[in-house]
Amino acid sequence: MTRIALVTPMLPVPHDQTRGRYIHETARALSKLATVKVFFQQSRYPKLPFVAPRSFLDGQVGPDYRIDGIDVETFTYPVFPLISRAINGHVSSHLLTPRVAAFKPDVVLAYWVYPDGYAALRTARKLGVPCIVGALGSDIHVRSGINDRMTRQTIAGVDALLTVSEAMRQTAIRDFGAPADHVHTIVNGFNTSVFHPRDQQAIRQRLGIPPGEQMIIYVGRFVEAKGMRELIQAFQAMARTNSKLSLALIGDGVMKAELVALVEQAGLQGRVRIPGGQPPDQVAEWICASDVLTLPSWSEGYPNVVVEGLACGRPVVATDVGGTREILNERNGILIPPRQADVLQKALEQALSTDWDRAAIARDMQRTWDDVAQETLQVCRQVVAR
Repeated sequence: MTRIALVTPMLPVPHDQTRGRYIHETARALSKLATVKVFFQQSRYPKLPFVAPRSFLDGQVGPDYRIDGIDVETFTYPVFPLISRAINGHVSSHLLTPRVAAFKPDVVLAYWVYPDGYAALRTARKLGVPCIVGALGSDIHVRSGINDRMTRQTIAGVDALLTVSEAMRQTAIRDFGAPADHVHTIVNGFNTSVFHPRDQQAIRQRLGIPPGEQMIIYVGRFVEAKGMRELIQAFQAMARTNSKLSLALIGDGVMKAELVALVEQAGLQGRVRIPGGQPPDQVAEWICASDVLTLPSWSEGYPNVVVEGLACGRPVVATDVGGTREILNERNGILIPPRQADVLQKALEQALSTDWDRAAIARDMQRTWDDVAQETLQVCRQVVAR
């Protein structure tokens, strides 16, 4: 069997259960087809006031960390915001190389272009094996300065680049000079045993949601770039004229305290639920309890929560960024421009008043993580043979 060293900075952890779920699912499905070891490299910030990552919850798991279906080894490497950005890939590769060498892989597969993909590339070259890097979204779409330069260097050096949408593939070719024959689009799947239509009223009763309520749901990280402020503004305007309307925010993140404050300032405490990060089966229940799912992001790769929402038979209102238009159409949702709360409000109102064919929405979603694993393994075997 092909031996794959999978390098990633993102997996679900106790303090952030929504982070990296798609990588966990890919690794788990790939482990059925190949010998896979996951190297979970985590950045370690200094314990100083006001020094913390801006886009994800800080925290590390130790060597006893385990997660269903994959063989995982964890380690940390030191970082300092801005100052160490140019050398993060070098430092993490120094710690990664002996670990990967002991596994003796045929190929190194990394997710997130810089610094993790760059670290994996350096390690692979030291060991004389090919390297594939998967780009997920903002690791291509939101790049500047040193990050942009190191991202270009990584893309130029890898044996293959994976993108999660055709839009990202074209960006990698057009804006980063990636050779077209080296870039492969492998869109995400979903767990069909978890995300599927369920009895809305039965789930609402279990969750304590009144049957006549109209509920909008957001699932994901609580960060500015997900359009969280626009969502609160849109909901506040809608709530003035719709007494049955509620909002559920499923997830966690660096903006949580700010979101709670915004909700309180608007006097909407009784109409906004924030139950925290949830495991996939509970995420699916919350989606099935809702009427509409929304994702007002500024940037996306191929947003998996949109796929999961549709798989549960829920229409989706999302911003027209990245590969989202490859998922949504007039039969299953509404596309809108980002950063416009008033447009988001109107689209949500339209979605709530439309008679959607929810069974057809769910029926059209068929792609599984096994499909993703098969296509990923095919690329791995191609680069090994080459």
